[in-house]
Amino acid sequence: MKNIIYTLFVATVIFTSCSKTSQTVDIIPKHDTFTLQSELVHEKRVINVWTPANYNTSLDSLPVMYMADGGIKEDFPHIANTLAELIQENKIKPIILVGIENTERRRDLSGFTEVEKDKEIAPVIGGSENFRAFIKNELFVEIAKRYRTTNKKSIIGESLSGLFVMETFFLEPEMFDNYIAFDPSLWWNNHYLVRKANEHLKKLPLNEKKLWFAGSSATDISPYTNELATIFKTKNYPNLKWKYTDEPSEKHTTIFRATKEKAIIWTLN
Repeated sequence: MKNIIYTLFVATVIFTSCSKTSQTVDIIPKHDTFTLQSELVHEKRVINVWTPANYNTSLDSLPVMYMADGGIKEDFPHIANTLAELIQENKIKPIILVGIENTERRRDLSGFTEVEKDKEIAPVIGGSENFRAFIKNELFVEIAKRYRTTNKKSIIGESLSGLFVMETFFLEPEMFDNYIAFDPSLWWNNHYLVRKANEHLKKLPLNEKKLWFAGSSATDISPYTNELATIFKTKNYPNLKWKYTDEPSEKHTTIFRATKEKAIIWTLN
């Protein structure tokens, strides 16, 4: 009985985007929406794009921030609104936000696992490699066609989306310049990414990367975010700038909104 309750709890909390649990009503900003038929994930995907206020009155090319959980009923509105405020306050430079609306979230944002309990919690899993290829080989190209962009790219995510951010950083770090992850589900596959961190860090590209991540009081996450921070401290990686924020006063359901501003400001400056 305890296993059933645990499974239901984790499936509800960990595998669900947490932005709406506080009953916050986000104003939906002006944005573009288009669909992209993907040959890599074999379905049509809805893409939301927010551009800063001066985009249409200038000729500047801008960097781009990408996010899963990027639907209008997901995390796209509150991140777009936060970027708008930070740009207006001159705390960050203008940037474009690209949100990818979910279809099968657990499939797209999770990698392989050998843990049977993981498979029970999320029976449709292991699609992160294809989802990453969709972003890299199809979405990047489409955004470059439609908007004035530089080659600077960032990715932001929370919980399972945060796991995808961290997995991308370790497995294909060349994809993005900046990585932001809130309470990433690093317990996945018996904390595989943490166990293999040193091995992957040896393969970091020569150009500079920035990584910001945070852990809440969640007992199934904070041990691994803290362990990962300890790993980073043991060695000097000259091409990596990183920052870890331990937030024991925050819950898994509050950490995203509580820390997003300082995460974005540190990463984009």
